[in-house]
Amino acid sequence: MWQEFFEKHSGAITTRTGASEVDIQAAERALGVKFPSDLQNFLLVSDGLEGEYGLDLVWSLNRIVSDNLNFRGNNEFKELYMPFNCLLFFGDAGNGDQFAFPIQADVIRRDDVFVWNHENDSRTWAAPSLPKYLEWWLSGKLTV
Repeated sequence: MWQEFFEKHSGAITTRTGASEVDIQAAERALGVKFPSDLQNFLLVSDGLEGEYGLDLVWSLNRIVSDNLNFRGNNEFKELYMPFNCLLFFGDAGNGDQFAFPIQADVIRRDDVFVWNHENDSRTWAAPSLPKYLEWWLSGKLTV
């Protein structure tokens, strides 16, 4: 599935060498959440995805771990924003807004993608799945 997607959008994206299952499992342990299957499968094929102008549409596994730990542990953020332990950030819009999967009781129960607005702390539905998020972003249907 992902290979076909990459071929379809080859002029607009840059892929990377995939992450290992062991590394994905270590990331899940570090963050205390099992990644949705679409994200797991994506990372196995490409450890992140870069769009136009160097925009990280899907972060590398290392960035997923580091940014999520930073958002959850940043004391200044705790004073400014609602808690982030209900989100698994995985990409950004290039303007400070972040894309995330919702976490419920340490499990991602939905494939939906939400966008977190860094200016007003809103969390808004953006797409029904990772593939649709990427398709809609690359087609211009999804903007923030």
